[in-house]
Amino acid sequence: MTELTLRPGAGGVRLIRDLAYPRAYTLRMGFTDQSYVDLDDPLRLEFDYVQRIADAVDAHAEPGRRLRVVHVGGAAMTLPRYVAATRPTSAQIVFEPDAELTAFVREHLPLDKRSGIKVRADDGRSGIAGLRDEFADLIIVDAFVGARVPAALGTTEFFADAARTLVPDGTLMINLTDRAPLGYARRVLAGVRANFTDTVFVAESSTLKRRRFGNILIMGSRSGLPVGRLAERAGSAAFPYRVLHGDRLDQLLGNARPFTDADAEESPPPPDGRTHFS
Repeated sequence: MTELTLRPGAGGVRLIRDLAYPRAYTLRMGFTDQSYVDLDDPLRLEFDYVQRIADAVDAHAEPGRRLRVVHVGGAAMTLPRYVAATRPTSAQIVFEPDAELTAFVREHLPLDKRSGIKVRADDGRSGIAGLRDEFADLIIVDAFVGARVPAALGTTEFFADAARTLVPDGTLMINLTDRAPLGYARRVLAGVRANFTDTVFVAESSTLKRRRFGNILIMGSRSGLPVGRLAERAGSAAFPYRVLHGDRLDQLLGNARPFTDADAEESPPPPDGRTHFS
C-alpha cells in the first residue's frame, strides 16, 4: 500500500510511502510535507532543515551523551527518533496536541518501547509551562499548523518560559519559515535575544539574501553556543548553509522588536504550491 489516510480531503492527513525504501514514509498534512521517517534508518533525514537541527543537537554535546530533550511539535517524530538512535539513554518529551495524529503515527510508524520518548497531548505553551525549572538540556520547537508557526510560539513570554525550563547551559532551538524581508524571523530573533545571552541564526544563503522562502533555525543559550562546531557542520553539509553570530547577527536584527502575547503573529504563509521548504 503506497498511501495511508487519517483524514481525507484537501486538508487531510496522509502517510505516503517512499517506494525507494521498504519502510519509509512522508507525513503530509494538507499540502505540506511535515515529516519523513525511515523505520529502518532513523538517521536518514530527508529534509535539509531537519538535518540542520540534527547538526545543532550533535554540536551541543559529545556523541552518545544522554540528553533531556523537550520537543514542541511531534508529527511523525523524526527528530525524537534521531535522538533516540544517536543517544540511546536520552529522556524525551514530545508535546503534540493532535492526539488522533499521534495514534495514527504510532500505529503505522511505531516507536520502540525502549525509545525513551513520551508523547503528551498538550500544546507547546501549556506543556512548557507545566515543566519544572531547569528540566531540559534542549528544547526544540518545530511546530506548524498547516504551513505556519503558531503565533503563541514566537513571543518573548514563551521564550522566557523556555529559558526557565532549560539548565544553565541548555539550548533553545526554534525552526520557522520566512521570506524577504525576513520581518517575522527578525522579530522572533529579537525575542530569543531578550531572554538568552548568546544567539545564532541559521539559514541557507538564498534565504538570507532574500531570494527565496525557506526554513530558518534560531538558537539561544544562557551560556556560549558551539558556534565553531556549528559553522564546521554548515560548511560540510550536502547543502551548505550559514551560521550568523555576533556583529553579522546585529546587522541582521537591526531595530526589530520582539513579539509579545499582545501582538503575536503566525509565520507568513508559503508561496502557492509549496509543500516543503528546504
